[in-house]
Amino acid sequence: MTSNPTKWLKDELDRKIIRELQRNARESTSNIAARLNVARSTVHERIARMEKDGIITGYSVVLSKNPSVENVQVMVLIEIKQQETRRILQKLSQYSEVRVCLSINGEYDLFLSVEAPRIEDLDIVIDEIGMMPGVLRTKSLVVFGRRFDRRYKETAQRIAEQVLSDSA
Repeated sequence: MTSNPTKWLKDELDRKIIRELQRNARESTSNIAARLNVARSTVHERIARMEKDGIITGYSVVLSKNPSVENVQVMVLIEIKQQETRRILQKLSQYSEVRVCLSINGEYDLFLSVEAPRIEDLDIVIDEIGMMPGVLRTKSLVVFGRRFDRRYKETAQRIAEQVLSDSA
């Protein structure tokens, strides 16, 4: 990819096509073309070129939360021996229950979001984390409810802002 992000896209039509794909990556080229008032073949060729040039590197699916599977979430603060950071991060990455691992400042070094179907499952994971060599202490906080979660909306907003700034 080029170091100048304004050179990523050929022109405003590329930006519009990207915006349409970001809204719905499964949208047909015919529907995109109709909305943008261009030929279907133009949209198809533009998408193919952007894929070939590495501008579009893939498509993704955002899954909704399955209401029949309620996970229990625990936030875990971890203080670690600094010399063990790399090894501990490698071990933590092997736990599918660890959804987020953030490096933080202050009394603790890492912040984890850990999820599993049952509190008993989380108890086992947190015990295993606490027994890792180099982990000095942990503090766990059970999440009772999610009041709001802006992550998907904020991600979509950042993408839109990036596309808009590329057009400026």
